[in-house]
Amino acid sequence: MMSQGKPKSSEKIIIGVDPGTQVMGYGVILIKNVQIELVQYGVIKLNKYTTHELKLKKIFERITQLIEEYLPDEMAIEDPFYGKNAQSMLKLGRAQGVAMAAALARDIPIVEYSPKKVKQSVTGNGNASKEQVAYMLENILKMELNREFLDATDGIAIAICHHYHANSPASSTSTKKDKKGGWGAFVSENPDRLK
Repeated sequence: MMSQGKPKSSEKIIIGVDPGTQVMGYGVILIKNVQIELVQYGVIKLNKYTTHELKLKKIFERITQLIEEYLPDEMAIEDPFYGKNAQSMLKLGRAQGVAMAAALARDIPIVEYSPKKVKQSVTGNGNASKEQVAYMLENILKMELNREFLDATDGIAIAICHHYHANSPASSTSTKKDKKGGWGAFVSENPDRLK
């Protein structure tokens, strides 16, 4: 879904999502030529919901609402990192999947990035802390960010990481479909599996 009257070549809106089961962060950026402008950022607090199903419903509703409000051209989302607890990984994967489903329902392309790749892209250090990422984002965006929303700054970082990689010489020779492991690649390669 595209907004009307927006010149495709010079403007792009990217939504970045940091999946979580307690707090989900998001950031919406506007790319005008080479300028990055922060449109919106925030968190979806999920710890007040008593069941995992209610949390998933809230994620889907809120991401859908953000998509309808800001009409992003693309979604960038963080891959769940590998943890020791299989149950936590399963829940995190479901949260990511529900956010992705909201974008897929609107035909918005999705690209996934590892937490290390996001940190590396924004700070130059794949092991940077959330505080270091927030500090670098303030420099990139030339504005102060609310430190209460570190999960939201992760969402912004994911969107900016996508902008950097979508415009790098390496990515211009490949298509999104070529990116190994991407959900968008699976969907485009298996349209018969979607009901």
